[in-house]
Amino acid sequence: MCAEIIEQFQKCHIDHPVGKFFGECTDLKIKLDRCFRQEKALKRKANFEQSKKMKERLDALRKENAL
Repeated sequence: MCAEIIEQFQKCHIDHPVGKFFGECTDLKIKLDRCFRQEKALKRKANFEQSKKMKERLDALRKENAL
């Protein structure tokens, strides 16, 4: 998801070996951080949905075994 921004950021660091220390690549870094946050939120939501399904499945199995 963030691969293009990562490539741009790495290229910026290669193209500006000294400028990277003085904010030359800061805009890309901010974009990259935002992208990572969005990616993490999507993964968190997917994991939560998966855990909900698993919990429902386990509850059903427990009820079945309790009989």
